[in-house]
Amino acid sequence: MSTVINVDSLSKKYIIRHEGRERYTALRDVLANSVKKIGKSILNPFNAYANYENSKEEFWALKDISFDVQKGEKIGIIGRNGAGKSTLLKLLSRITDPTEGQIRFKGRISSLLEVGTGFHSELTGRENIYLNGAILGMSKAEINRKFDEIVAFAEVDKFLDTPVKRYSSGMQVRLAFAVAAHLEPEILLVDEVLAVGDVQFQKKCLGKMKDIGRGNTTVLFVSHNMLAIEKLCTRCLLLEQGSLTMDGEPAKVINKYVNPDENLKKSYLDVEKRKDRKGSGEAIVTRVVIKNSQGIETNSLKMGESFTVDVYYKGGFKKGNAAINIINNMGVLVTSANSYSSYPEEVNFETGKFSCYFRDNYLLNGDYSITVWLGSVHSNVDVITDCAFFTIEQADVYNTGKIHGSGNGFIFTNHKWDF
Repeated sequence: MSTVINVDSLSKKYIIRHEGRERYTALRDVLANSVKKIGKSILNPFNAYANYENSKEEFWALKDISFDVQKGEKIGIIGRNGAGKSTLLKLLSRITDPTEGQIRFKGRISSLLEVGTGFHSELTGRENIYLNGAILGMSKAEINRKFDEIVAFAEVDKFLDTPVKRYSSGMQVRLAFAVAAHLEPEILLVDEVLAVGDVQFQKKCLGKMKDIGRGNTTVLFVSHNMLAIEKLCTRCLLLEQGSLTMDGEPAKVINKYVNPDENLKKSYLDVEKRKDRKGSGEAIVTRVVIKNSQGIETNSLKMGESFTVDVYYKGGFKKGNAAINIINNMGVLVTSANSYSSYPEEVNFETGKFSCYFRDNYLLNGDYSITVWLGSVHSNVDVITDCAFFTIEQADVYNTGKIHGSGNGFIFTNHKWDF
């Protein structure tokens, strides 16, 4: 096999500027602050410059990454939020340039990174199909040959001559994936954008990617769904805090990812200092605690045992909701407790703590993590993954002297038989 991508000592640095947060700023405040800054710079120009320098921080999203990709390989890229996965794909897609190192390509690349990426919002769906094909270096005859197949897959035939800026996010994802997957790229880069689509569309996309996998197209696939990575990929890369820590068979790399060493776990459990959170930041989660049925803090529960999740946070926002998502060790969402649907009204959040009681625990034995979401119907305030880790131990939940283990799906049920 020939090498189609060579990544050599690749690094990407961003400059983060810190500014004081103000919930509301009037025009008079802007003018007054501007005058103050000018006055300070005149009276003490060196100090003003020093303050500016101190407000900046270097952040290395990727640091000294090297690997080769062979023609036809199907590579999964995994890691926690903020590990550098999306940054790596943006560099490979040439959306942004590396700070250090270089990338060598051989072949035409198609990428699906974010909703609408590569589309011109003013052009119609039809025009964007031809535009993307031209960018990939395809002739009009080649695009014509694939055109009907793309439209049928995307299910946007009624809106084909409508500007894509009027498409819903789901329609944009469907068309973007259809174009990226059908226009015969030699290298296909796919981010977790598929999570935006509905369940049937996701199944359709995974089926298409299996078809691609049987051909010579090289695929790099970023996902938090470990089952998809294991089924679709022949090789897997694990990124941790901007570094490539493991490269090998998917099963072995996934096992390393879902069973992190205690030092890495502890670094992620220092929730307040985490920088991989998403949202407006009006309030942030600072600590998450799991308590067993006796109210004792723990990270080990028995099957069927009730438990409580306490979430500490600081800041505040009005009329919002909270959600606690429980994720299994394959990256699959097992269940979500969402106050939007299970609490009668919206809540005003101020610095403090809230609790969610899981009276009926039907989780099977295994390892789990918790993701916490704060926000409203229209916006995210704080979204942070892996706030807590816990294990469910096996137990005789049916009092039969037998164990109902993890080979029976994701949960067990409270049921009875009548023969």
